[in-house]
Amino acid sequence: MDGSGRWAKRRMLPRFAGHKAGVEAVRRVSRAARAMGIEALTLYAFSSENWRRPESEISDLMGLLRLFLRKDLAELVSDNVRLRVIGDYRRFAPDLVAMIDDAVERASGNSGPILAIALNYGAQAELVEATKRLAMKVAGGEIAVDAITPDAIEAELQTNGLPPLDLVIRTSGEQRLSNFLLWQAAYAELLFVDTLWPDFDEAALSDAVAEFGRRHRRFGGL
Repeated sequence: MDGSGRWAKRRMLPRFAGHKAGVEAVRRVSRAARAMGIEALTLYAFSSENWRRPESEISDLMGLLRLFLRKDLAELVSDNVRLRVIGDYRRFAPDLVAMIDDAVERASGNSGPILAIALNYGAQAELVEATKRLAMKVAGGEIAVDAITPDAIEAELQTNGLPPLDLVIRTSGEQRLSNFLLWQAAYAELLFVDTLWPDFDEAALSDAVAEFGRRHRRFGGL
């Protein structure tokens, strides 16, 4: 979800205004995804590299996350949304960690579409941790080296249990994955759009899904 800062800059507004408008885009897009019958939507909300930003901006982002949980959780629960969080969010402030844990617990009995939020997430760190866990199992005699297969690796990833990744959308014209779902994106379709995230809406999501539908996925075949 890229481009909130540039959205604000073009309007001569503080970056916080762009991030606040980005939260509104999250609401629009998550609602649109549910209405379209999309099985799972994963939002890259805070990367492990975002700690390099100024403390004031990080504080603003954490405040917006708190506000989103307070305002939107009841709607997600009533809409039968299953909530997943990937990433090491326990590095956040204790009160925010408690809010996230409570949100996941309150939505745990739902059976509908999945909203996954990536918080303090980095795909390289995810793969390192998965590798360590498999190495410990080999060292402890739980599994043989030959048992380390793609399926075994996927079982150790934080996305275990989520459906296969079909489409990655990046907004704002940037054309890179930026450490997001690197393993999972092996055969995903990639779509880079110029739209800044705060301007991304139902029509933009519909266009993205339509573009996905026009592509021929061969998975290495003909």
